[in-house]
Amino acid sequence: MMTVNHGGALKKEYFLSYIRLVWSARACCLDQARDLTMELFFKNNKNLYGDYTYKSFLDAYEELRMTQ
Repeated sequence: MMTVNHGGALKKEYFLSYIRLVWSARACCLDQARDLTMELFFKNNKNLYGDYTYKSFLDAYEELRMTQ
């Protein structure tokens, strides 16, 4: 998996890569990749890394959904 920098907020581009990696590695649909990211990365806690990081995740998911 990808390394997490616990010292700062993560950007949308990070999550574009992360979600694509999960999507490809698990050979699943995009919604399953989103759910797995919530489980594996956020430990099912959207507040774990702060609002900015969670919003970046949502923005990345939305971009992937719109370009699918």
